[in-house]
Amino acid sequence: MNLIVVGSMAYDSVETPAGKVDRALGGSATFFSMASSLLAPTAVIAVVGEDFDEADLERLRARGIDVQGVSRVAGRTFRWGGRYSRYFETRESLFTELNVFADFKPVIPASQRATPIVFLANIHPTLQRDVLDQMDAPRFVALDTMNFWIGGALAELREVLKRVDLLFINDEEAFELSGVGMLAGAAAEILKMGPRWLVIKRGEHGAFLFGEGVARYVPAVLLERIVDPTGAGDTFAGGFLGWLAHKERFDQAALEEAMVAGTLVASHCCEGFSVDAVEALDVEAIRVRQRRLAAQIADLTLSW
Repeated sequence: MNLIVVGSMAYDSVETPAGKVDRALGGSATFFSMASSLLAPTAVIAVVGEDFDEADLERLRARGIDVQGVSRVAGRTFRWGGRYSRYFETRESLFTELNVFADFKPVIPASQRATPIVFLANIHPTLQRDVLDQMDAPRFVALDTMNFWIGGALAELREVLKRVDLLFINDEEAFELSGVGMLAGAAAEILKMGPRWLVIKRGEHGAFLFGEGVARYVPAVLLERIVDPTGAGDTFAGGFLGWLAHKERFDQAALEEAMVAGTLVASHCCEGFSVDAVEALDVEAIRVRQRRLAAQIADLTLSW
């Protein structure tokens, strides 16, 4: 089953305790598609500038990613710079240059409007709505958002939430969106807004899946060394939706499996700068890491 992602392609400048990179390939659509394409055919809708290297588009094509929906326009590509603290507990944004992304108006090619799975990455809720208006009755829609839109475009966000099956969000964003400071309570309030399912990401502390009467937790893979966590959230979403596309199912059991798939792929993302570690992945490497995650989880059965 095919899927499509609408989001950003960018060049990142990142400094972490492990080193630094400049003009590294990034953006939500890039991280997502590099992950999802491991498991299912993926198409990207994004915009880049005249300075975007053709070799970087070729990196996506080499993974079988359909880039016909990537528009090249006059101007410079979206740029972001950030610095992580010594123990990765905080991240400081050094600069954000939207450039051509500021005027991004997603257009879905006619040949892709029947794509069954849609991921609306972190863009303005109005643009997310416009994408859904162009699609032909997708079977599963997932959406990501952030504090900026929760604070500045809440009405628009709440409208588009009524049209999605699943929302990806982190714990801080969940608290702000719901007005509740506890995970379970926040999830209950957000599910009332429209999504059937909710994933709350907590970084190194794992992720939760919530639905009607459902609460499931998957821990993060314990890593001995982190290089760069940039893009891990979008990589998680790519692994998650890639698994659903691979299984061609959207039931609770498939979503619980997707939580594990997303966790495994995202753990690799953190072990390299940019998309390098995910780009080098194959399915066998994910299977190996699955065994590593399983070894972390203790048998919680009590002998009374």
